[in-house]
Amino acid sequence: MSPSKVKATGNAAGTRPKNSIRKVVFASLIGTAIEWYDFFLYGSAAALVFGPLFFPSEEPATGVLLAFGTYAVGFVARPVGGIIFGHYGDRVSRKKMLVISLLLMGAATFAIGLLPTYGTIGFAAPLLLVFCRLLQGFAVGGEWGGAVLMAAEHGDDRHRGFWSSWVQAGVPLGNLLSAIVLWILAAVQSDADFNSWGWRVPFLLSAALVLTGLWVRMSIEESPVFAEAKEQQQAAGKTRAPILEVLLKYPKEVAVAMGMRLAENIAYYVFTIVVITYMVTYQGMRKDAAIAGVLVGSVCQFILTPLVGALSDRVGRRPLYLIGAAGTGLWGFAFFPLVDTHNDGLIMLAIVVGLVCTTLMYAPQAAFFSELFGTSVRYSGASLGYQLASVFAGGLAPLISVALLGSVDQKNTLGVSIYLAIAAAITFIAALVARETSGSSLRHDRVTQQESAN
Repeated sequence: MSPSKVKATGNAAGTRPKNSIRKVVFASLIGTAIEWYDFFLYGSAAALVFGPLFFPSEEPATGVLLAFGTYAVGFVARPVGGIIFGHYGDRVSRKKMLVISLLLMGAATFAIGLLPTYGTIGFAAPLLLVFCRLLQGFAVGGEWGGAVLMAAEHGDDRHRGFWSSWVQAGVPLGNLLSAIVLWILAAVQSDADFNSWGWRVPFLLSAALVLTGLWVRMSIEESPVFAEAKEQQQAAGKTRAPILEVLLKYPKEVAVAMGMRLAENIAYYVFTIVVITYMVTYQGMRKDAAIAGVLVGSVCQFILTPLVGALSDRVGRRPLYLIGAAGTGLWGFAFFPLVDTHNDGLIMLAIVVGLVCTTLMYAPQAAFFSELFGTSVRYSGASLGYQLASVFAGGLAPLISVALLGSVDQKNTLGVSIYLAIAAAITFIAALVARETSGSSLRHDRVTQQESAN
């Protein structure tokens, strides 16, 4: 396809009615928030109650470490979900895959709320918990790519960073929802009641949220960019599986996306999940005080995300990413000393500034990763780079951080800060290597171009 033709087609996409893109973005935002409410709920519960309930141990840190082990299992399943959902999302439908992923996530989360604990059925309890976590990871692995692409491919080239960042805002919104529910329960219940049955309530509430999300998602139309690419593929004849095309045609882009994902993902879980464990288990602080800090941080991140997304349309994706990576590496050394003060204001400052740094990377990420890959493999490519990195980043971050912290009596926060700094350095290098994509058309594809040439 000639450059002039690409430009003309891209401009035509920009004439799409504004209420259309707003409807799509709203549907993606709500669906993503609900899925991540379910996913983050598990992480918060792992930090607060899953240790003693499913992995009883004499050493509190050991129980938490085992609980975070099951937490990591969900991340292992995410690339599998990304590959499978990506395959059918590139071949069949973006919309259908989003509906299926939401149903799977809701079923797994609701089931966790009904699980018997170790004290009731013994070793079978953590096994069932692991199975539910695998389903959660599989579902969320297919969620991000589809939701992001629906927003990116419906929008115009000049404002893609802004519209796509609203999908990213669904992540802190989901975390905010889970934090609010847990904070209310922890505040109004005794520790005994919360540990006995109160923790189940947020998981069971997810059923109502999922039904709402399904109703919203069923009302949106398929991506027009994908519909065009599908017609081109059918005209060109049968091609290889999208995942194989990604590895053959876009290997550099996958590696760059993984590197750019590393610091953002590790830092996010340190600043929102590990900090709860650190405050409650290592510092002996109240549950509601720990959750409140994450709650305030999530509000700030939710507000900031679309603003940073819009800024990336003006100044580019790479400059913001570089600043965010550098800031994350430096802030890690101030983060734990501020939490150690036990001052609510300073703790909130530590979390908020940490999340601002990650937002500078996360907000433009949706548009950035979408623009790296061609349409016929975009769902597979973006999902692979995003989800594969999450296994080594967010999936292992709580485990590695708690292991580095060590025992409650001899905690080592410096090790976690160095861990963050190393991840930030890798992401900084990946962002330097990446090409700037702001304002580029999504109507490009190395796969179909080569087929046309042949």
